[in-house]
Amino acid sequence: MAIQIKNIEQLKLMRRAGLVVAEIHQLIRDAVKPGMTTSALDAISEAHIKRSKATSNFKGYHGFPATICVSVNEEIVHGIPGSRIINDGDIVSIDCGAIVDGWHGDAAFTIGVGTVNPEDQKLMDVCEASMWRGIAAGKHGAKLSDIGYAIEQYINSQGKYGILQEYGGHGIGTEMHQEPHVLNFGRAGQGPEIVAGLALAIEPMITRGSARTKVLKDDWTVVSTDSSRGAHFEHSYVICPDGKPFVLTAIDGGQSDLEHLGIEISSLLM
Repeated sequence: MAIQIKNIEQLKLMRRAGLVVAEIHQLIRDAVKPGMTTSALDAISEAHIKRSKATSNFKGYHGFPATICVSVNEEIVHGIPGSRIINDGDIVSIDCGAIVDGWHGDAAFTIGVGTVNPEDQKLMDVCEASMWRGIAAGKHGAKLSDIGYAIEQYINSQGKYGILQEYGGHGIGTEMHQEPHVLNFGRAGQGPEIVAGLALAIEPMITRGSARTKVLKDDWTVVSTDSSRGAHFEHSYVICPDGKPFVLTAIDGGQSDLEHLGIEISSLLM
């Protein structure tokens, strides 16, 4: 499938979908606490999607049974919400998406619940910061692999972490997963040029130990083989017609985090 390039009207629809996702993230951040089940978080997400007159792009995707992925501790991605109780000190990864008028939004974050181990907090901080550095590197005129290079270099500068290699980011638009696949590692200067209208979901996934993973018997949940805890952050962003980036799934369009890295965001989708 060819890489999909969007015009400004299509990007405005993607922004609407992205805001639904951003609102779900905030609702979950506010709600999550020890003693909750992972399915309770899914119910919060499903209710907001319905209120927003959007559609879940996760539920039913290749048979996935829920509105969001909830992955706890050694579960890194694609955890199925259910009866699991979230405990004090757990780290919980939330991945969710929404569709508005046929256009998709997709984003993820990891949060510590209650009293968090400082090493777990650093894991989350490093993963999130690497995502922002990847987005900053994916500027107009850059090459696709510049994103993964920036992510890998930052993570490796912060300590010894396992960077998942079999999972990565992706193009997004009229489908949740489109070309191109975006690695979270590799050499700079490779692959297609990043141009106006290209929307990408950037999503590093790292562990405190080995990068090796396995899929559980539910055929979805990805866990670290050494039971080390993992973190996952994701945002969908686009290069606007003015050549500047805009983060579709961030409430402020990514302004605060990208400004910190010397990147000015587009005003076209504000």
